[in-house]
Amino acid sequence: MPKYVAAIDQGTTSTRFIIFDHGGNVIAVDQKEHEQIYPKPGWVEHDALEIWSKTQEVMKGALQESGLQSADIVAIGITNQRETTLVWDRKTGQPVYNAIVWQDTRTDVICNELAKDGGQDRLRSKTGLPLATYFSGPKIKWILDNVEGARIKAEKGELMFGNMDTWVIWNLTGQHVTDVTNASRTLLMNLNTLDWDDELLQLLTIPRSMLPEIHSSSEVYGHVGEQRDDSNHEFAVSSAVPLQGVPVAGDLGDQQAALFGQTCCSAGEAKNTYGTGCFMLMNMGEIPVPSKSGLLTTLGYKIGNQKAVYALEGSIAIAGALIQWLRDNLGLIQSSAEVEALAKSVEDNGGIYFVPAFSGLYAPYWKSDARGVIAGMTRYVNKGHIARAALEATAYQTREVLDAMETDSGVKLKALKVDGGMVFNELLMQFQSDILDVPVVRPKVAETTALGAAYAAGLAVGFWKNTDELKTNWGRDKEWSPKMDAKQREGLYSGWKKAVTRTFDWVG
Repeated sequence: MPKYVAAIDQGTTSTRFIIFDHGGNVIAVDQKEHEQIYPKPGWVEHDALEIWSKTQEVMKGALQESGLQSADIVAIGITNQRETTLVWDRKTGQPVYNAIVWQDTRTDVICNELAKDGGQDRLRSKTGLPLATYFSGPKIKWILDNVEGARIKAEKGELMFGNMDTWVIWNLTGQHVTDVTNASRTLLMNLNTLDWDDELLQLLTIPRSMLPEIHSSSEVYGHVGEQRDDSNHEFAVSSAVPLQGVPVAGDLGDQQAALFGQTCCSAGEAKNTYGTGCFMLMNMGEIPVPSKSGLLTTLGYKIGNQKAVYALEGSIAIAGALIQWLRDNLGLIQSSAEVEALAKSVEDNGGIYFVPAFSGLYAPYWKSDARGVIAGMTRYVNKGHIARAALEATAYQTREVLDAMETDSGVKLKALKVDGGMVFNELLMQFQSDILDVPVVRPKVAETTALGAAYAAGLAVGFWKNTDELKTNWGRDKEWSPKMDAKQREGLYSGWKKAVTRTFDWVG
């Protein structure tokens, strides 16, 4: 009987469970959205118990669709929205507060306070990251400082922290663990030791007892339904969770999982994922490369006891989320898929630029006080131009990140591998190729985030032998080549750069 590997992809807007065969093909998938909670401007939260409930539902759904049983699945990999921060009670398993989502900007006061001594880059040498609201550490501090009784309980060892990977693995197996990629997004892990850093914990006043153990991205962390061997735990893993006894053996933050799923296993290879946000990562090999251009130095992946692989990352906060905003907040479209037709109803952007700095600007600017603008409006502009400018925003932001990446790495990109929900938008992909002046390549399996987690889990249990075997699974689906002349390209791009400056220093 053939065997399969599965992945839980716990994303910002939904959770999916995908089952893959040995060739990396999707056998079954189930997906469920969860609520986005906005208590105040700039605040974004998720209900972690709802996410855990949806996780179990999609596991059952994909198993039903495929007709497979526990015995057919050799391992489960986890991939997750990174930086989204949860603190919960060690005994009861109840969160003390909603999960604070990566896009949330409430910690700007904490970050600004920390930046008074040493500036925004004071922690970069240890963490590879700027001080920004994006990362988990300041969010943990906010919860301990603002939720009644939380700090006292944390200091007694009664609370646990995790990004969503840790929460899902803990509910599946009872193990309180994370991997190097997720740990590298907290502002608490030292890039060189791959361990929590006592100085950083002291600076952010976070008790070490709250933190999960840091492991590699590919090893067996535990088995579904295992009971904890510690009598202090009243909370038990439910026997109703699907796939009892199956090893949980892969864990990667979503963007690193996509890098691995695209088999970018050599230094200089890069991918861009077009999801809620947009994230470009370039494999930099076994030595962390510090960024002078506003990028993040982060972990790419670590397979078992092999050396860790580092990456440069450019993070864009709003990509697909801008199309959802056109749908939900403005009602310009009924479904996200309609944006392409609306954008095609006009020949160009009509002279407007849409800079979606809804939660500040991420790479390469790192300005939390920026806010979104539409620049260049005239009476001529209609909703088609707004739709087109919204799509183009993602491509321009990607160009800014690529320019920074080439400056930092000294590597000139030959082609960009792409994945995520927006890669089926042909207009966007062609414009992306035009504005970058390099070919853009979409793989046959666009579910590269889940696939990367499945690959990590499969490697851990010997389902795949090595990364060379994974590379043979990668296939090209479609390629777009640049068609725009250089003068037009640079004219459009300089207009974008001008528009970006209009977003600066808006809050304050």
